[in-house]
Amino acid sequence: MRHYRNLSGNSGVVAYEVGPDWIGVKFRDGVTYRYTYAKPGAIHVEEMKKLAAAGRGLSGYISRHVGKAYESTDG
Repeated sequence: MRHYRNLSGNSGVVAYEVGPDWIGVKFRDGVTYRYTYAKPGAIHVEEMKKLAAAGRGLSGYISRHVGKAYESTDG
């Protein structure tokens, strides 16, 4: 996993990992959620990848547009 830069300073995201059709997002509580092209969909996953690489806006995007629409979780 890559460290999430958290340029805003108040994100709940601490790390992320990307694959060709998914992104895994690890939050402060230690739980990692996997978002895929199947759920919540390619448009959301690709936007989340861009935000993760930029280090800003990922947690807010998930809250506003994705919610609990994740494929799986490790916790």
